[in-house]
Amino acid sequence: MKLIANWFLNALALFIVSKIVSGIELRGFGAALVAVLVIGLVNALVKPILLILTLPITILTLGLFTFVLNALMLLLASNLVNGFRVDGFWTALVASILLSIVSTILHAFVG
Repeated sequence: MKLIANWFLNALALFIVSKIVSGIELRGFGAALVAVLVIGLVNALVKPILLILTLPITILTLGLFTFVLNALMLLLASNLVNGFRVDGFWTALVASILLSIVSTILHAFVG
């Protein structure tokens, strides 16, 4: 039940971010649910490999390079999901930061 609640809250966060950031197109809440599922899979399968490969840069930037990786994961997910589009890297970077913030706030309210 907690997994479904987290999935729903993250989809809601993505839906909110799509209304705030002009370069993100989302065709409804159903597309947000699918996009969040794909983002989760991409983060679970691809991101750990990229974190290991980019560890020196991540250390040199004191962890700030992870923002770049998050943006790349968001762009990858937008290429895999119909109904979810991110215009470019800078849009993805801003959206990934806002997505983290909005998701944290929503999860704090729920519990």
